[in-house]
Amino acid sequence: MKITQLSVFLENRPGRLSALCRTLADAGVNLSTLMLSDNGEFGLLRLLTPDVAKAKTIAIDAGYAVTTTEVVALQVPDRPGGLAGVLVLLEKAGVSVEYMYAFAERPGSDAVMVFRFDDTDKALAALQADGIAVFQPVDLFKA
Repeated sequence: MKITQLSVFLENRPGRLSALCRTLADAGVNLSTLMLSDNGEFGLLRLLTPDVAKAKTIAIDAGYAVTTTEVVALQVPDRPGGLAGVLVLLEKAGVSVEYMYAFAERPGSDAVMVFRFDDTDKALAALQADGIAVFQPVDLFKA
């Protein structure tokens, strides 16, 4: 299942990240996971939240440039070769990974990896055909 991710462009200077996080927190928006990358003078914050529409509106109203992207969250075994097996499957299906990031709930548990693919529908079909657990938003964001 596809999950909507927010991407927020931030000036690469002190206080910009904390200002956005404070703004979202003050509005009651919980951030489930995020990844920040540096692109010179700007950073790109990618985040998942159960409150996508609210978070997007709040960030735009606060003056941030925000886009949405469809990503897929997978359960990847926390063992040597766990990720490699998923990547080989995607390679065989002719799917390219544009970027990915991961989080784990606790040490020793399977990782949750968030992927952006060049062809999300093709990737989902290959993953589901191989029985790889794909998270739905309701499962990813449950308490």
